[in-house]
Parts: sequence; structure tokens; C-alpha cells
Amino acid sequence: MTVSNNKKKPIIIGVTGGSGSGKTTVSRAIFEQLKGHSLLMIEEDSYYNDQSNVSFEERVKTNYDHPNAFDTDLLVSQINELLNWKSIEKPIYDYKQHTRSQETVTVEPKEVIILEGIMVLNDPRLRDLMDIKIFVDTDDDIRIIRRIQRDMEERGRSLQSVIDQYLATVKPMYHQFIEPTKRYADIIVPEGGQNQVAIDLLVTKVRDILRNNKK
Repeated sequence: MTVSNNKKKPIIIGVTGGSGSGKTTVSRAIFEQLKGHSLLMIEEDSYYNDQSNVSFEERVKTNYDHPNAFDTDLLVSQINELLNWKSIEKPIYDYKQHTRSQETVTVEPKEVIILEGIMVLNDPRLRDLMDIKIFVDTDDDIRIIRRIQRDMEERGRSLQSVIDQYLATVKPMYHQFIEPTKRYADIIVPEGGQNQVAIDLLVTKVRDILRNNKK
């Protein structure tokens, strides 16, 4: 497929999985192994809704594991801009204020775009833009242990608060909205970033596509 300026369409790789599945590790591993190519990583977390018109007390109640937490319209629009070799102003999310920052980041289009997030296979408009769809499939027990370690070490949260959130929203939202998108995946990667064989196969496939694009 070609786009308006006669350049080949960038390759879109969608990487999803539950919180703590290792999807970010897989995305970064692909990114690292493809260094030397024109690469870009977009995190779906940047596209949480702007909540500046809502009180702080209401913002903190946001269920960040529900599809409605994301401004998917903006994400789809900006991915389409990148596919047409146009730069975008990617939003920045302020987690302390639970809303979008007034600042943005200018992002230039690249040959390969890795789109990573828990809901990237949930919307058909996004799925239809992807060349490769990856689901990182990791056992619930492993995911909760990873989440506890991350949130306590990196975000200063208590053990009880992590467990409460996991049971109240993270786990039920995973089984309702994220796990069902596994059926759309081209590739299912068990155990995330530890699966070096799967990562190597993915990188080889992307290199083949890039090679064919240059012909």
C-alpha cells in the first residue's frame, strides 16, 4: 500500500495484554532489536481522556482499565496522520493530576510504529490499521505479582491498595475487555518478555516486511 506522498505505508505493530503481562517488555525488545531502522513507539497510556473539566475528587475515581478511559478517537486520528507521513502532537498524561497535561510532544512519522497498550485491539478502527497484532498472554498470578512489585517500588503504593485495585477493576476489566481481544491477534506470546524465541520470530517478520517495502 502506498500513501499520498508515494512513500510506502509505515508498518504498524500492535502489542497488547493485561497489566503486568510483559507487553511493554516485548515492545521494547522488538524496538531494541530493530535499531538501525526508522522506529517509533506509541503508548496508549498517553491517550487517557482529558478530565480538566471534572473535579479532582471525581478524577481519582477513574477506572483506567475500561475502554471509556481512553480518547480512542484522537489515537486513531493521530495514527492515521503518522501513516500519511505527517507529524503529530502526542498528548502527555499527568498521573498526579489524573488528567491530560497542557503540554504535548511533537512526534515525527517513522517506518515502523509499535503501538502498545491494554486496549489497542479492542477498537476495530485501530485493528484495521495494524500489520501485525500481538497478544502477550501471561497467567493472572504472575501478572498480579509483577503489578505489586512495580506499584510498590516505582509508585510508592501500599500492598493493600494494589490488591484492592486489582480485585475491584484490573482483573474484572481484563477478563471483560482485554482477554477477549486475543482472538484478533496474529501472534500470541506466552510469558511476555521471557519468550525470546517469539520475539526473534517477530523481529525477523518485521525485517522481511521492511526489506520488501524497499523493493
